[in-house]
Amino acid sequence: AAGTGAFVWATFPTMPTRRVYCSATHRDGQLFVLGGCGGGGRALGAAEVLDLSAQRWTTLPPLPTPRAGAAALALGKQILVVGGVDATQSPLASVEVYHVDEGKWEKKAALAQPSMGISAVQRDGAVYALGGMGADTSPQALVRVYEPAKDHWQLLPSMPTPCYGASAFLQGNKIFVLGGRQGKLPVTAFEAFDLETRSWTRYPSVPSRRAFAACAMADGVIFSLGGLQQPGPHNFYSRPHFVNTVEMFDPAQGAWSKPNRAIRMREKRADFVAGCLGGRVVAVGGLGNQSCPLDSAEGFNLLQKKWEPLPPMPTGRCSCSSCPGPSLLFVIGGVAQGPSSAVEALCLREIP
Repeated sequence: AAGTGAFVWATFPTMPTRRVYCSATHRDGQLFVLGGCGGGGRALGAAEVLDLSAQRWTTLPPLPTPRAGAAALALGKQILVVGGVDATQSPLASVEVYHVDEGKWEKKAALAQPSMGISAVQRDGAVYALGGMGADTSPQALVRVYEPAKDHWQLLPSMPTPCYGASAFLQGNKIFVLGGRQGKLPVTAFEAFDLETRSWTRYPSVPSRRAFAACAMADGVIFSLGGLQQPGPHNFYSRPHFVNTVEMFDPAQGAWSKPNRAIRMREKRADFVAGCLGGRVVAVGGLGNQSCPLDSAEGFNLLQKKWEPLPPMPTGRCSCSSCPGPSLLFVIGGVAQGPSSAVEALCLREIP
């Protein structure tokens, strides 16, 4: 793992549009930021791209359908945007593609059902869209695969546990899915879809139930971090509280680690960004026991099994969008006092 001294923050020019719940994807030295919600809470059509080397934003033609909380992926020279909610807060079935070379949007085959909070991964040019929340606000178990050449969505075997806003990680020929919500309840189910056998496997559930937790995967180990713990039914008068819980699942052992005080995060936090960078799991920003969003960052050394402080984020924020790039982790928009225009990235600097 990189030493803590190798981590540094890069601050990019602020986005032309302040926003939260935007969709971001990195392609070939460019960061695309699409949709989201502005200060009034309405879905935006704004589409902007940051050229990382020139440090300059360009405003793109707006999304044909304004949307927030959509899934976005870069597929070759196309940026695919799937689902989300529209300006009336209704889930969307529409799917749109931005052609990078032509500088224009095109409508594509829609989903069979409107969905927000879809988890999406891509493999070999195909896009897998999992779960979501439908127009009736109930969680979905839908699994759909999109092949761009055919412009067609095909249904696959449903998830055992319907949910939306889950974390999905591709490893080998499996998509691991955990977390997410059903209405206001956090989901503890942990399941994997095998792309070759097209079948689901249930794994032991995440040990503790926490809302606004964050998940990450590093060296094949799945992490469920922090969040807001609801009091149990026996503890009627206590209030929800922030936690620094760390639970790890090692597929080789097939079990979750027992909650261990020694590996708790340094900071109690929820609604934060988690990712993997420099051989560490990193946790950035979010909400904690302070009156304003956190700017602190920390990294978990997988070998030494301990959290270490990393340089703080220049702009403390929660509800951020994030996006991995080559040896950096973008933290985009979110909420500071209101919707934020900040774009910052935790980077690994070259140490001579």
